[in-house]
Amino acid sequence: MNELLQVFPDVNVLFELEPEELASKLLFVVRKRFGTTKFHPPNLNGEPWPSSVYPGQVLPWPRDKQPAITEALAEAWAWLEAQGLVIPPGDSSGSNGWRILSRRARRFENASEFANFTVARMLRKESLNARIADKVWSAFMRGEFDVAAFQAMKAVEVAVREVSSLPDSLIGTKLMQEAFRDNGPLADMTAEAGERQGRMQFFVGTIGSYKNPHSHRDVDLNDPAEAVEIILLANHLLRIVDARARAKAAQP
Repeated sequence: MNELLQVFPDVNVLFELEPEELASKLLFVVRKRFGTTKFHPPNLNGEPWPSSVYPGQVLPWPRDKQPAITEALAEAWAWLEAQGLVIPPGDSSGSNGWRILSRRARRFENASEFANFTVARMLRKESLNARIADKVWSAFMRGEFDVAAFQAMKAVEVAVREVSSLPDSLIGTKLMQEAFRDNGPLADMTAEAGERQGRMQFFVGTIGSYKNPHSHRDVDLNDPAEAVEIILLANHLLRIVDARARAKAAQP
């Protein structure tokens, strides 16, 4: 009982946490204590303060901070519900405030797995280019970060070839060089020479760094934050390719 006091013997630590950080602590308190059974968040919030206090008793958490603590805990519970990690049970008790851990929440074995989940929420499907929104996002959410990164960069290569109409014999960095060289099919000849060179080098360097290694050997990518960065980089490249496609289509 009173696991909150064990996790936060110093209440000031609780106040320093963002809602998602406090939510992580609450989730593992609930998982350890309740498992798959129902629990009542307000009851859990109130446990650090006994209903009766004898004269001179010193409470672990100051009574005058109870409203602020309750507010911080409410934010964390709301975050957990918004992420689908804490849900109402299937019976009528949900309307009375009872909750259970979702299937996904019960799969978290440690704080590291929970941290990976919070990072994964940074990758919003609706913000991704249509070429990668389904396949890449699905692989990422399954935890297949290396697959997601490779598929994102592969989509860039496919898009460049389609829009530039260059032959299949050109692949990887050579394809990027030919597509974006001066007077190449995707070059923007209205841009300053240094910008044109920089854009070509941008595509060549990115494909050489992030697509080619995955094509030639197994790359152990297990950091979701790094995978998000690579996918968003590919997303930006696809935005550029789409812009060049529209520019080509508008030419007389």
